[in-house]
Amino acid sequence: MPDDPDKRPRKLTRRAFISTAGASAAAASIAGGTLSPNPTAGAAAAAAEAPGIEGAVPVTLRINGKVQQLRIDPRTTLLDCIRETVVLTGTKKGCDHGQCGACTVHVNGRRVNSCLSLALMHDGEEITTIEGLGTPDAMHPMQAAFVAHDGYQCGYCTSGQIMSAVALLKEPCGPEDAAVKELMSGNICRCGAYPNIVAAIQQVRGNVNG
Repeated sequence: MPDDPDKRPRKLTRRAFISTAGASAAAASIAGGTLSPNPTAGAAAAAAEAPGIEGAVPVTLRINGKVQQLRIDPRTTLLDCIRETVVLTGTKKGCDHGQCGACTVHVNGRRVNSCLSLALMHDGEEITTIEGLGTPDAMHPMQAAFVAHDGYQCGYCTSGQIMSAVALLKEPCGPEDAAVKELMSGNICRCGAYPNIVAAIQQVRGNVNG
């Protein structure tokens, strides 16, 4: 008896698979409510609901003026605590060895590489990240200067560059570009926007000194 052509299994093409998978994923996302307008809030909620960490210890951090009472693994770096636990992702993880400066934050007004500090070391201390420096509607003068001078390209290092530049305003530094370059030498820009970064810093220093 000849096979019924309508009952033969159809060959699944690559185009059909991609179309079907895409449609299924979209439907699942909409039905499950995963298309959140605020992904940061969703991540924060997930972190809060995470199961207890074995050996976790309490720590209180004051980040951008807000008290964060946390329980963390004692080996957690300040960088990972900021990014993964508090879900402030403006501070970037670059080399994770204190060599690139992408993770720079302020602790009690001084800049530090957050990848080299344990979060527990800063219990009760004041921490400022790029999110606490300014907003799109009310930028810090240094942020505005970076925009005006195109002090960024890919932008990955920019938050660390700006945090170091703001700290530099309160540090002993000569008036020359060379002095600025020396104090900013811990922050690497792989795109090579150094002249624009220096120009932005010098503009703000001129405003401050004037």
